[in-house]
Amino acid sequence: MIKAGIIGATGYAGAELARLLLQREDVEIVWYGSRSYVGEDFASIYRNTSHAVNEPCKDDDMAKLAEIADVIFTATPQGFCASQVTEDILSKTKIIDLSADFRIKDVDIYEKWYKIKHATPQFIGEAVYGLPEINREKIKGARLIANPGCYPTCSFLSTYPLVKEGIIDPNTIIIDAKSGTSGAGRSAKVSSLFCEVNESMKAYGVAGHRHTPEIEEQLSYAAGKPVTISFTPHLVPMNRGILVTAYASLVKDVTTEEVKAIYDKYYQNEYFVRVLEPGLPPETRWVEGSNFADVSFKLDPRTKRVVMMGAIDNMVKGAAGQAMQNMNLLFGLPENTGLKQVPVFP
Repeated sequence: MIKAGIIGATGYAGAELARLLLQREDVEIVWYGSRSYVGEDFASIYRNTSHAVNEPCKDDDMAKLAEIADVIFTATPQGFCASQVTEDILSKTKIIDLSADFRIKDVDIYEKWYKIKHATPQFIGEAVYGLPEINREKIKGARLIANPGCYPTCSFLSTYPLVKEGIIDPNTIIIDAKSGTSGAGRSAKVSSLFCEVNESMKAYGVAGHRHTPEIEEQLSYAAGKPVTISFTPHLVPMNRGILVTAYASLVKDVTTEEVKAIYDKYYQNEYFVRVLEPGLPPETRWVEGSNFADVSFKLDPRTKRVVMMGAIDNMVKGAAGQAMQNMNLLFGLPENTGLKQVPVFP
């Protein structure tokens, strides 16, 4: 039995993680951490868990939790995990951090983009970027996992094969991404009110979104050289989902069949990445509630560019599901354990 603790359990990502873990017979959630709801029953906050959870929310004492948990998930704002983690804690338990605290290897870049001082830069080097499709073996032996962001997960999986194979000029990549409102978190904000988002779409974080350096760093590893991209996210009036449409210039003439073979080369053995037929656009409705990522592409001979497309559920493959996928790897379990849910439709 894996004993798991969730700090930040009453945020959207934390609650989704609880929902997924509660379906498993081999996991016991021993801690529902929430700074805002200490002492309140978790099921009274998320009534979808009624009869499944009979536990009150506890505080965010990571050191105390480390004494009883085999793995700690931190679904918390940036800065929290870095401020709490210690060598003593890491010697007792494993941590899967859903924030950005350990995703970016250059602490100066992290502090520049997130506007906070990193409290424990000494752990950045050992943290493993938790994208199983590229770091599977490193994840298995990790103590500290940096769970990727939702936009970076979809953006990277959509573009990685062609960057890795040198088919495109990575410095010409333009990523147009759209997310449902759950990506903004559960905290009350005017910009997230129903009347503010319903029947409307908008770009935000233009030329400065915090996921930009994370995407660039991972694509740089794939390309074997520094990569600079243009990334623009958009807020759309739906609960869940991320849709990425990325564009890049081709550096050689290729056929549709050759490009499809490249995607198949990297993903044919990946349970959670579904390569669609060329030209078939992924849709968020076909991944909702699941840990699947749908990817596709379309060559544009007229402009000598390629359009790369992807769709994920931002709460599952973009957050909680990927965190559980990482947990499975940590404990030597089949990667899809507890994550075989077929997408919900309608």
